[in-house]
Amino acid sequence: MVLADKDLQSLFDCLKQRQYRLLGSTFNHSAIVYDDIENAEDIPRGYSDHQAGGIYRLLKTNTSAHFDYVVGQHSWKKYLFPPEKPLFEVHRKPDGFEICEIKEESAPMAFIGVRPCDLAAIAILDKILLEGPYQDLFYKRRRENLLIVAVNCTRPSGTCFCVSMNTGPRAESGFDLALTEVMEFNQHYYVVESGSQKGQEIMEELPVREASQTQLDKAHNLLNEAAGKMGRRLETDNLKDILIRNFENPRWDITAQRCLGCGNCTLVCPTCFCTNIKDITELDGRTAYRLQEWDSCFTLDHSYISGGSLRTSARARYRQWMTHKLADWIDQFGMSGCVGCGRCITWCPVGIDITEEVHAIRESEAKNR
Repeated sequence: MVLADKDLQSLFDCLKQRQYRLLGSTFNHSAIVYDDIENAEDIPRGYSDHQAGGIYRLLKTNTSAHFDYVVGQHSWKKYLFPPEKPLFEVHRKPDGFEICEIKEESAPMAFIGVRPCDLAAIAILDKILLEGPYQDLFYKRRRENLLIVAVNCTRPSGTCFCVSMNTGPRAESGFDLALTEVMEFNQHYYVVESGSQKGQEIMEELPVREASQTQLDKAHNLLNEAAGKMGRRLETDNLKDILIRNFENPRWDITAQRCLGCGNCTLVCPTCFCTNIKDITELDGRTAYRLQEWDSCFTLDHSYISGGSLRTSARARYRQWMTHKLADWIDQFGMSGCVGCGRCITWCPVGIDITEEVHAIRESEAKNR
Protein backbone atom coordinates (compact mmCIF):
# COMPACT_ATOMS: atom_id res chain seq x y z
CA MET A 1 0.00 0.00 0.00
CA VAL A 2 1.03 3.64 -0.49
CA LEU A 3 0.53 6.61 1.84
CA ALA A 4 1.13 10.11 0.45
CA ASP A 5 3.43 12.36 2.46
CA LYS A 6 0.63 14.91 2.88
CA ASP A 7 -1.39 12.19 4.62
CA LEU A 8 1.30 11.14 7.12
CA GLN A 9 -0.51 13.09 9.84
CA SER A 10 -3.42 10.67 9.53
CA LEU A 11 -1.22 7.97 11.05
CA PHE A 12 -0.53 10.18 14.06
CA ASP A 13 -4.22 11.01 14.42
CA CYS A 14 -5.14 7.35 14.32
CA LEU A 15 -2.62 6.46 17.02
CA LYS A 16 -3.69 9.35 19.26
CA GLN A 17 -7.31 8.25 18.97
CA ARG A 18 -6.18 4.91 20.37
CA GLN A 19 -4.60 6.73 23.35
CA TYR A 20 -1.02 5.89 22.46
CA ARG A 21 1.85 7.94 23.82
CA LEU A 22 3.72 8.91 20.65
CA LEU A 23 7.51 8.65 20.69
CA GLY A 24 9.75 9.45 17.76
CA SER A 25 12.58 11.49 16.32
CA THR A 26 12.92 15.17 17.19
CA PHE A 27 15.60 17.85 17.71
CA ASN A 28 17.62 18.35 20.87
CA HIS A 29 20.98 20.13 21.12
CA SER A 30 21.97 19.80 17.46
CA ALA A 31 21.19 16.09 17.35
CA ILE A 32 18.19 13.97 16.45
CA VAL A 33 16.94 12.13 19.50
CA TYR A 34 13.90 10.10 20.57
CA ASP A 35 11.32 11.97 22.61
CA ASP A 36 7.59 12.60 22.96
CA ILE A 37 6.01 13.96 19.79
CA GLU A 38 2.49 14.99 18.85
CA ASN A 39 2.34 15.52 15.10
CA ALA A 40 4.08 14.52 11.88
CA GLU A 41 5.74 17.94 11.70
CA ASP A 42 7.53 17.25 14.98
CA ILE A 43 9.70 14.79 13.04
CA PRO A 44 12.69 16.67 11.53
CA ARG A 45 12.28 17.29 7.83
CA GLY A 46 15.10 17.99 5.39
CA TYR A 47 17.98 16.72 7.53
CA SER A 48 20.64 14.11 7.04
CA ASP A 49 23.61 13.15 9.20
CA HIS A 50 27.32 12.49 8.85
CA GLN A 51 28.71 9.81 11.12
CA ALA A 52 32.24 8.44 11.48
CA GLY A 53 34.44 7.27 14.34
CA GLY A 54 33.83 9.79 17.13
CA ILE A 55 31.93 12.13 14.78
CA TYR A 56 28.24 13.04 14.52
CA ARG A 57 27.02 16.02 12.49
CA LEU A 58 23.56 17.02 11.31
CA LEU A 59 23.39 18.23 7.73
CA LYS A 60 20.63 20.37 6.20
CA THR A 61 19.45 19.03 2.87
CA ASN A 62 17.39 20.51 0.06
CA THR A 63 14.71 17.83 0.30
CA SER A 64 11.52 17.50 2.32
CA ALA A 65 12.35 13.96 3.44
CA HIS A 66 11.31 13.02 6.96
CA PHE A 67 13.64 10.04 7.46
CA ASP A 68 16.90 10.78 5.62
CA TYR A 69 18.98 10.34 8.79
CA VAL A 70 19.70 7.15 10.69
CA VAL A 71 20.20 6.33 14.39
CA GLY A 72 21.60 8.77 16.94
CA GLN A 73 22.86 8.35 20.48
CA HIS A 74 19.47 7.32 21.85
CA SER A 75 17.97 3.88 21.47
CA TRP A 76 14.41 2.75 22.16
CA LYS A 77 15.78 0.70 25.05
CA LYS A 78 15.47 3.76 27.31
CA TYR A 79 11.66 3.45 27.21
CA LEU A 80 11.45 -0.32 27.68
CA PHE A 81 14.43 -0.74 30.02
CA PRO A 82 15.00 2.77 31.42
CA PRO A 83 18.34 4.07 32.77
CA GLU A 84 16.88 4.32 36.27
CA LYS A 85 13.94 2.36 37.56
CA PRO A 86 12.47 2.30 41.12
CA LEU A 87 11.94 -1.26 42.35
CA PHE A 88 10.25 -0.69 45.69
CA GLU A 89 10.21 1.61 48.70
CA VAL A 90 10.31 0.88 52.42
CA HIS A 91 8.45 2.90 55.06
CA ARG A 92 9.34 2.85 58.73
CA LYS A 93 6.43 2.07 61.04
CA PRO A 94 6.19 2.08 64.88
CA ASP A 95 6.14 -1.72 64.87
CA GLY A 96 8.57 -2.38 61.99
CA PHE A 97 8.80 -1.70 58.28
CA GLU A 98 6.39 -1.82 55.35
CA ILE A 99 7.63 -2.72 51.85
CA CYS A 100 5.56 -1.07 49.11
CA GLU A 101 5.57 -2.00 45.46
CA ILE A 102 5.94 0.95 43.11
CA LYS A 103 3.18 0.58 40.56
CA GLU A 104 3.58 2.11 37.15
CA GLU A 105 0.59 3.53 35.37
CA SER A 106 1.50 4.66 31.87
CA ALA A 107 -0.24 4.91 28.53
CA PRO A 108 0.57 2.36 25.84
CA MET A 109 3.45 3.58 23.69
CA ALA A 110 3.85 3.87 19.93
CA PHE A 111 7.43 4.00 18.64
CA ILE A 112 7.47 5.87 15.32
CA GLY A 113 10.52 5.55 13.10
CA VAL A 114 12.17 2.39 14.47
CA ARG A 115 15.04 1.34 12.20
CA PRO A 116 15.53 -2.35 11.33
CA CYS A 117 18.70 -2.61 13.45
CA ASP A 118 16.74 -1.36 16.45
CA LEU A 119 13.96 -3.86 15.76
CA ALA A 120 16.63 -6.55 16.01
CA ALA A 121 17.85 -4.98 19.27
CA ILE A 122 14.35 -5.10 20.77
CA ALA A 123 14.09 -8.76 19.73
CA ILE A 124 17.36 -9.43 21.58
CA LEU A 125 16.08 -7.70 24.72
CA ASP A 126 12.89 -9.77 24.46
CA LYS A 127 15.01 -12.91 24.44
CA ILE A 128 16.97 -11.83 27.50
CA LEU A 129 14.31 -10.13 29.61
CA LEU A 130 11.20 -12.11 28.70
CA GLU A 131 12.18 -15.59 27.54
CA GLY A 132 14.70 -16.56 30.20
CA PRO A 133 14.01 -18.08 33.62
CA TYR A 134 13.63 -14.62 35.18
CA GLN A 135 11.31 -12.08 33.59
CA ASP A 136 11.60 -8.33 33.97
CA LEU A 137 7.97 -7.52 34.74
CA PHE A 138 8.43 -3.79 34.14
CA TYR A 139 9.81 -4.53 30.67
CA LYS A 140 7.03 -7.06 30.06
CA ARG A 141 4.24 -4.58 30.85
CA ARG A 142 5.68 -1.92 28.57
CA ARG A 143 6.45 -4.40 25.80
CA GLU A 144 2.93 -5.83 25.81
CA ASN A 145 1.44 -2.35 25.31
CA LEU A 146 3.82 -1.29 22.55
CA LEU A 147 3.07 -0.52 18.92
CA ILE A 148 5.99 -0.20 16.50
CA VAL A 149 6.05 1.81 13.28
CA ALA A 150 9.30 0.88 11.58
CA VAL A 151 11.09 2.90 8.89
CA ASN A 152 13.28 1.07 6.40
CA CYS A 153 16.69 2.60 5.74
CA THR A 154 17.25 3.97 2.25
CA ARG A 155 20.54 5.64 3.21
CA PRO A 156 23.02 4.15 5.70
CA SER A 157 25.46 6.22 7.72
CA GLY A 158 29.21 5.97 7.70
CA THR A 159 29.25 3.66 10.71
CA CYS A 160 26.36 1.32 9.78
CA PHE A 161 27.04 -2.38 9.19
CA CYS A 162 23.57 -3.92 9.59
CA VAL A 163 24.01 -5.99 6.41
CA SER A 164 26.90 -7.83 8.09
CA MET A 165 24.64 -8.71 11.02
CA ASN A 166 21.58 -9.59 8.88
CA THR A 167 19.50 -6.91 10.61
CA GLY A 168 18.79 -4.45 7.79
CA PRO A 169 18.35 -2.25 5.90
CA ARG A 170 14.83 -3.70 5.49
CA ALA A 171 12.66 -4.68 8.43
CA GLU A 172 11.60 -8.31 8.10
CA SER A 173 9.65 -8.81 11.35
CA GLY A 174 8.92 -7.35 14.76
CA PHE A 175 6.87 -4.36 13.57
CA ASP A 176 3.19 -3.46 13.35
CA LEU A 177 3.66 -1.11 10.40
CA ALA A 178 6.73 -0.50 8.25
CA LEU A 179 7.30 2.52 6.01
CA THR A 180 9.72 2.99 3.13
CA GLU A 181 10.04 6.67 2.22
CA VAL A 182 10.28 7.36 -1.51
CA MET A 183 10.98 10.68 -3.18
CA GLU A 184 11.15 10.99 -6.97
CA PHE A 185 10.44 13.96 -9.21
CA ASN A 186 7.41 15.66 -7.65
CA GLN A 187 6.23 12.57 -5.79
CA HIS A 188 6.76 11.94 -2.07
CA TYR A 189 5.13 8.88 -0.57
CA TYR A 190 5.58 5.90 1.76
CA VAL A 191 5.23 2.27 0.80
CA VAL A 192 3.42 0.79 3.81
CA GLU A 193 3.48 -2.81 5.01
CA SER A 194 1.60 -4.27 7.96
CA GLY A 195 3.28 -6.82 10.18
CA SER A 196 0.53 -7.61 12.70
CA GLN A 197 -3.21 -7.60 13.17
CA LYS A 198 -2.97 -4.28 15.04
CA GLY A 199 -0.98 -2.82 12.19
CA GLN A 200 -3.46 -4.06 9.61
CA GLU A 201 -6.38 -2.51 11.50
CA ILE A 202 -4.62 0.84 11.66
CA MET A 203 -3.66 0.72 7.99
CA GLU A 204 -7.29 0.14 7.04
CA GLU A 205 -8.15 3.50 8.63
CA LEU A 206 -5.48 5.41 6.70
CA PRO A 207 -6.01 7.06 3.28
CA VAL A 208 -3.79 4.50 1.55
CA ARG A 209 -4.09 3.20 -1.97
CA GLU A 210 -2.81 0.11 -3.71
CA ALA A 211 0.86 0.42 -4.60
CA SER A 212 1.75 0.13 -8.27
CA GLN A 213 4.49 -2.25 -9.36
CA THR A 214 6.61 0.77 -10.24
CA GLN A 215 6.30 2.13 -6.71
CA LEU A 216 7.11 -1.24 -5.18
CA ASP A 217 10.13 -1.60 -7.44
CA LYS A 218 11.35 1.86 -6.52
CA ALA A 219 11.19 1.11 -2.80
CA HIS A 220 12.87 -2.26 -3.35
CA ASN A 221 15.68 -0.67 -5.38
CA LEU A 222 16.30 1.99 -2.73
CA LEU A 223 16.77 -0.69 -0.09
CA ASN A 224 19.08 -2.69 -2.34
CA GLU A 225 21.16 0.42 -2.98
CA ALA A 226 21.37 1.09 0.76
CA ALA A 227 22.54 -2.47 1.38
CA GLY A 228 25.40 -1.86 -1.05
CA LYS A 229 26.50 1.40 0.60
CA MET A 230 27.20 0.31 4.15
CA GLY A 231 29.76 2.49 5.90
CA ARG A 232 31.35 -0.51 7.61
CA ARG A 233 31.59 -4.28 7.25
CA LEU A 234 32.02 -6.91 9.94
CA GLU A 235 33.09 -10.39 8.88
CA THR A 236 31.23 -12.78 11.18
CA ASP A 237 32.41 -16.17 9.89
CA ASN A 238 33.89 -18.15 12.82
CA LEU A 239 34.05 -14.89 14.77
CA LYS A 240 33.15 -16.42 18.14
CA ASP A 241 35.93 -19.01 17.94
CA ILE A 242 38.46 -16.46 16.69
CA LEU A 243 37.83 -14.09 19.60
CA ILE A 244 38.02 -16.87 22.17
CA ARG A 245 41.29 -18.13 20.68
CA ASN A 246 42.77 -14.63 20.77
CA PHE A 247 42.17 -13.82 24.41
CA GLU A 248 45.81 -12.78 24.77
CA ASN A 249 46.19 -11.10 21.38
CA PRO A 250 48.47 -7.98 21.49
CA ARG A 251 45.74 -6.01 19.74
CA TRP A 252 43.95 -5.63 23.09
CA ASP A 253 46.94 -3.67 24.40
CA ILE A 254 46.94 -1.37 21.35
CA THR A 255 43.24 -0.63 21.80
CA ALA A 256 43.67 -0.06 25.54
CA GLN A 257 46.13 2.76 24.84
CA ARG A 258 43.26 4.69 23.25
CA CYS A 259 40.28 3.54 25.34
CA LEU A 260 39.18 6.08 27.96
CA GLY A 261 37.06 3.57 29.86
CA CYS A 262 34.16 6.02 29.70
CA GLY A 263 31.52 3.38 28.90
CA ASN A 264 29.94 5.43 26.09
CA CYS A 265 29.79 2.33 23.90
CA THR A 266 27.68 0.51 26.50
CA LEU A 267 25.43 3.51 27.16
CA VAL A 268 24.50 3.99 23.49
CA CYS A 269 24.31 0.28 22.68
CA PRO A 270 20.68 -0.79 22.14
CA THR A 271 21.28 -4.28 23.59
CA CYS A 272 23.53 -3.80 26.64
CA PHE A 273 21.50 -4.69 29.73
CA CYS A 274 23.87 -4.70 32.72
CA THR A 275 22.43 -3.04 35.81
CA ASN A 276 23.37 -2.15 39.35
CA ILE A 277 21.20 -1.81 42.46
CA LYS A 278 21.31 1.32 44.58
CA ASP A 279 19.64 1.91 47.95
CA ILE A 280 18.76 5.45 49.01
CA THR A 281 17.54 6.46 52.48
CA GLU A 282 15.87 9.75 53.29
CA LEU A 283 17.63 11.91 55.90
CA ASP A 284 14.89 11.34 58.46
CA GLY A 285 15.38 7.59 58.19
CA ARG A 286 11.68 6.95 57.65
CA THR A 287 11.73 6.07 53.96
CA ALA A 288 14.18 4.15 51.78
CA TYR A 289 14.15 3.36 48.06
CA ARG A 290 15.73 0.64 45.98
CA LEU A 291 16.62 1.65 42.43
CA GLN A 292 17.86 -0.30 39.45
CA GLU A 293 20.16 1.69 37.16
CA TRP A 294 22.21 1.00 34.07
CA ASP A 295 25.73 -0.18 34.70
CA SER A 296 28.71 -0.69 32.40
CA CYS A 297 31.39 -3.36 32.24
CA PHE A 298 33.85 -0.48 31.76
CA THR A 299 33.53 0.55 35.42
CA LEU A 300 35.82 -0.91 38.07
CA ASP A 301 32.87 -1.65 40.35
CA HIS A 302 31.17 -3.82 37.73
CA SER A 303 33.56 -6.72 38.36
CA TYR A 304 34.18 -6.00 42.03
CA ILE A 305 34.13 -8.94 44.40
CA SER A 306 35.60 -9.47 47.85
CA GLY A 307 39.22 -8.48 47.50
CA GLY A 308 38.87 -6.10 44.59
CA SER A 309 37.95 -5.80 40.92
CA LEU A 310 38.57 -8.65 38.50
CA ARG A 311 39.19 -6.31 35.55
CA THR A 312 41.47 -3.50 36.66
CA SER A 313 42.84 -2.49 33.23
CA ALA A 314 41.31 -0.86 30.18
CA ARG A 315 42.60 -3.83 28.20
CA ALA A 316 40.60 -6.29 30.29
CA ARG A 317 37.45 -4.18 30.26
CA TYR A 318 37.39 -3.54 26.51
CA ARG A 319 38.14 -7.21 25.84
CA GLN A 320 35.30 -8.22 28.15
CA TRP A 321 32.83 -5.96 26.35
CA MET A 322 33.75 -6.99 22.82
CA THR A 323 34.12 -10.71 23.42
CA HIS A 324 30.85 -10.82 25.36
CA LYS A 325 29.01 -8.90 22.66
CA LEU A 326 30.31 -10.94 19.73
CA ALA A 327 31.18 -14.34 21.24
CA ASP A 328 29.98 -15.26 24.75
CA TRP A 329 26.56 -13.72 24.04
CA ILE A 330 26.02 -16.48 21.47
CA ASP A 331 26.63 -19.16 24.12
CA GLN A 332 24.26 -17.42 26.55
CA PHE A 333 21.39 -16.43 24.26
CA GLY A 334 21.95 -18.18 20.93
CA MET A 335 22.59 -14.96 19.01
CA SER A 336 25.08 -12.14 18.66
CA GLY A 337 24.65 -9.11 20.89
CA CYS A 338 25.51 -6.73 18.05
CA VAL A 339 22.96 -5.44 15.52
CA GLY A 340 25.32 -3.36 13.37
CA CYS A 341 23.86 0.04 14.27
CA GLY A 342 27.33 1.62 14.57
CA ARG A 343 26.48 3.72 17.62
CA CYS A 344 29.50 2.45 19.57
CA ILE A 345 31.77 3.73 16.77
CA THR A 346 30.12 7.13 16.33
CA TRP A 347 29.85 7.94 20.03
CA CYS A 348 33.26 6.68 21.14
CA PRO A 349 35.19 9.88 22.00
CA VAL A 350 38.37 8.46 20.44
CA GLY A 351 36.68 6.67 17.53
CA ILE A 352 37.47 3.05 18.45
CA ASP A 353 35.84 0.95 15.74
CA ILE A 354 34.56 -2.52 16.64
CA THR A 355 34.74 -3.63 12.99
CA GLU A 356 38.36 -2.47 12.76
CA GLU A 357 39.26 -4.31 15.97
CA VAL A 358 37.75 -7.56 14.70
CA HIS A 359 39.57 -7.18 11.37
CA ALA A 360 42.90 -6.55 13.14
CA ILE A 361 42.52 -9.68 15.30
CA ARG A 362 41.62 -11.77 12.24
CA GLU A 363 44.66 -10.44 10.36
CA SER A 364 47.06 -11.05 13.24
CA GLU A 365 45.85 -14.62 13.66
CA ALA A 366 46.22 -15.28 9.92
CA LYS A 367 49.81 -13.96 9.98
CA ASN A 368 50.75 -16.17 12.95
CA ARG A 369 49.56 -19.41 11.40
